[in-house]
Amino acid sequence: MAEYQILKTEGRAKRAVFHTVHGDIQTPVFMNVGTAAAIKGAVSTEDLEGLKTQVQLSNTYHLHVRPGDRIVKQLGGLQKFMSWNKPILTDSGGFQVFSLAGLRKIKEEGVYFHSHIDGKKIFMGPEESMQIQSNLASTIAMAFDECAPSKADRAYVQASVDRTTRWLERCRVEMNRLNSRDDTINREQLLFGINQGAIYDDIRIEHAKRISELDLDGYAVGGLAVGESHEEMYHVLEETIPYLPKDKPTYLMGVGTPANILEGVERGVDFFDCVYPSRNGRHGHLYTNHGKINLFNAKYEVDPRPIEEGCGCPACRRYSRAYIRHLLKAKEMLGMRLCVLHNLYFYNTMMEEIRDSLDKGEFQAYKKRKLDRMGNPDL
Repeated sequence: MAEYQILKTEGRAKRAVFHTVHGDIQTPVFMNVGTAAAIKGAVSTEDLEGLKTQVQLSNTYHLHVRPGDRIVKQLGGLQKFMSWNKPILTDSGGFQVFSLAGLRKIKEEGVYFHSHIDGKKIFMGPEESMQIQSNLASTIAMAFDECAPSKADRAYVQASVDRTTRWLERCRVEMNRLNSRDDTINREQLLFGINQGAIYDDIRIEHAKRISELDLDGYAVGGLAVGESHEEMYHVLEETIPYLPKDKPTYLMGVGTPANILEGVERGVDFFDCVYPSRNGRHGHLYTNHGKINLFNAKYEVDPRPIEEGCGCPACRRYSRAYIRHLLKAKEMLGMRLCVLHNLYFYNTMMEEIRDSLDKGEFQAYKKRKLDRMGNPDL
């Protein structure tokens, strides 16, 4: 069992450390998204270590399809496969139930998919998701759930949440069975449950209470940032998080922008993940302390400055905006790579600043200062 230790609080915001079999995670933390066991943009493990990455997130469904979770197990689990000796979280495949809506059918026993790669038929239920994640040997496994659309009607959401609860109980039984087997690589794999309920406060709260009784290693709030407004998302967090265990880590799945993260921390979130830094970076959209910039804009054509003055990332230490813009325009892979490195460094540095501000009891002042600066692009 991992140990979650709260070091400081400021309002609902928490500064903590999560001790795991693969090392300590200082929270609040941003998890860098490596869907297929790699961060898109030609980012290596050595790069990630230099970018202050604490946790990588990989995708159960995608790794099951390719190269196959049994192959990863044969090679010693994800840590060995990727040559990464820090924590890894694997999502459960549940989000693909949402995002691959045209390719799947949901039943009580689980979900029938067609592979997005070759159309081959796949079945994944709670037991299969746990088995795949056990083969991957990640530090933290996510429970298999259905991520209902945020604007789905109430009856659908209630039925979906009830099924997600039944699936969670099956996940827990299967995880315990797998962790007791001699041939399991990581017998201390942790299980996080997922709160669902779209934007219905009462369904969210009732679900939070029910899953809290299961005494899991951590709890996620899922089904947000999928079509609802930022205000609706913040409202759901305000209403729901107080009903999740305070002595366990809280993870807001798939979120988000720097502003989303600051608002999430204020409402008690420990873990975040999002594809924004790498996806936006690959398209020349860069995060800075003065807002987002788009390097494709003509004004950067002869700009000799780094992406951000004073930034310690590999791109800013050496290269100009003009050069990186040229690389992007010429479709040179190095351009994408430098932009992704900068964005990941920006996110991880921001999390470091958040932790530091909580240590000092100055989070509110830091949040206001950060948002004010990022809201005034003068670049």
